[in-house]
Amino acid sequence: MHTNSQWSDLLIHWFDAHGRDLPWRTGATRNPYAVWVSEIMLQQTKVEAVKPYYENWMERFPTVRDLASAADDDVLRQWQGLGYYSRARNLHAAVKEVVARYGGHIPEDKEKLLTLKRIGDYTAGAISSLAYNRPVTAVDGNVLRIFARLYKIEDNVLSNAVKKRVTALAEGQLPKDCPGKFNEALMDFGAQVCIPKNPKCDICPLVHLCEAKAVNLEKVLPRRVTKKNIPTERYAVAICIRGGKCLVRRRPAKGLLASMWEFPSVRSERAEADVKLLQDCLAEQGLTARMEPAAVQELRHVFSHKKWHLVVYAGRVEEGSLKESEVWQWLPLADYTKIPWAGPHGKLTVLL
Repeated sequence: MHTNSQWSDLLIHWFDAHGRDLPWRTGATRNPYAVWVSEIMLQQTKVEAVKPYYENWMERFPTVRDLASAADDDVLRQWQGLGYYSRARNLHAAVKEVVARYGGHIPEDKEKLLTLKRIGDYTAGAISSLAYNRPVTAVDGNVLRIFARLYKIEDNVLSNAVKKRVTALAEGQLPKDCPGKFNEALMDFGAQVCIPKNPKCDICPLVHLCEAKAVNLEKVLPRRVTKKNIPTERYAVAICIRGGKCLVRRRPAKGLLASMWEFPSVRSERAEADVKLLQDCLAEQGLTARMEPAAVQELRHVFSHKKWHLVVYAGRVEEGSLKESEVWQWLPLADYTKIPWAGPHGKLTVLL
């Protein structure tokens, strides 16, 4: 294996020629707020999908203070479509902390960044190194994969022991003059060359150093613990329209898709029970509804830990008066784009 300086130099030389042109990489120095927003958006979401959301977000909330002063619903609506909405809530809460504790200046020190709401080791390292050029690592899945192959690490790459080892190895590679650039180079290298499946070893500048490649393990590593089967939850959903308005309710303030809006729905294991369950649900709100017996649409949505199977029915409220609250409302059809929809329920608005 070559020396650390040679290893780093090779990667940075590659990055100089092949680094990606991304909207959050502008100017000679990185905007810490732009780094922060982009890194949160890129969690669980691919770069090409993030780009338009990032640009719209920065237009709507160009500074930390703009985001900190925004209403919760406005933030969630701007995030709609990216999924994993807790990311938006945590980012919103954290920038409020930055304004309250640091006068709107995002801390440079990684340890201070780690005290902010739900900022983890990787995000803190990315902000500190990319924006402020602090000599700290930013170890994510890309980096774990790269090091697992380069050093032929055959243990479970998701284990704490492997992460500690990779972090130590990455610290040994950090160039003193450009640690942020090195971390950014690792990100692009993992996205373009040392990719999850079928790594592009034929164009890899580090192929002669790769211990996995030397023993034909480059397509085997990294090793991950097999994921458990993801359970499916089936829901019957009612779309009820009356007088130019549709019936909606807000989800609980905690949990999956917290505080976002959805059409009335109930857990149902059998199609034969769907209509009765929906009618009972609406009756609890003082409404008598007639549901069409046949579903108008079915939709499946996959979260990280569960799947939803939504079976949608059209309904008509014939009697009763809804006591509107913060949870249940009749929403004017013209305003359906103005509320943050709960994930897949937003896709059902095409039926309005």
